[in-house]
This record gives sequence, structure tokens and C-alpha cells, in this order.
Amino acid sequence: MLKKIICLLIFLVAPLSAQQAPDFSLKSPTLPKQLSQLKGKVVYVDFWASWCQPCRKSFPWMNQLQQKYSNDEFVMLAVNVDSDIDLAEIFLQQVPANFPIVYDPKGEIAAKFDLLGMPSSFIINKQGEIAYSHTGFFENKIADYQSEIESLLKHSSAAN
Repeated sequence: MLKKIICLLIFLVAPLSAQQAPDFSLKSPTLPKQLSQLKGKVVYVDFWASWCQPCRKSFPWMNQLQQKYSNDEFVMLAVNVDSDIDLAEIFLQQVPANFPIVYDPKGEIAAKFDLLGMPSSFIINKQGEIAYSHTGFFENKIADYQSEIESLLKHSSAAN
């Protein structure tokens, strides 16, 4: 019985190992070929679709983030999951993006990240590990999202 309790306590206090971000092709003229080549930067990956109403609210904020941290070691990118890329293009005419867009019409990238809803975002640290993830976009949590990014930028630069 004591062995079971000790094993349980070790399990409860052992740090969880960070999950490496799934790699995928970026197919963007402004980025390297693969996500894994962005190690050394904090990366915000946002999954979105043209039919997603919260996405319309998140894009202006993501544009602000891109502008605010453009001189830091930060990369903002969005992955569109529409099966019809034309729908994504119509969305982008209405709600422009000042950051790279990767298209995933077959959902292959989305499947690697096990999305639970739209939008879904993943904040990847400089080691290429998923540090934070969020399902949905909530304006009352913007300060929290930004704080997570800033902590990774500060923590990572202190370690380098």
C-alpha cells in the first residue's frame, strides 16, 4: 500500500514534459519551409475558418500582436481549415491579416493538433514546444493571452 501511495505522489508532483509542436510545411514566401525551422522564436499558431465568428474578432488583435512584437523573436501565423480556399480569401478581404496564412483544406495540419473548436491557438516556445493552447477567442482574456506570449519572450531571452 505504501508503494502505491509513493508512486501516486511521485506522479502528482513530477513535472509534465512539454509536448513538441507537430511539424508542418508553412508554404509561405515570408517563412521557412517547416514550422520546426522556427525554433528560437515564440510562435503563435492560430487555426481559423471563414465561418468562424470569433475569428473575425481575433484577427484585429492578432494584427496588433504582429505589429507590437515584429522586432522581437515572435512569429504570428494562421492556418485556415476551409475546404474551399475561395471562402478564406473572401474572409481575408473583409478581415485582413498582416501575418502569414497557411492553407490546410484537407485538415491534415489541424488533425496533428487535435483541435477541439474554432478558433484554436497554440503558443509555441523557443524550444519548439507547445507552452499554451486555447480553444475559442475571448476578448476578456486578451490580457492573459498577451501575458503568456510576453512571459515566453522574456523567459526565453533570459535563458539565451
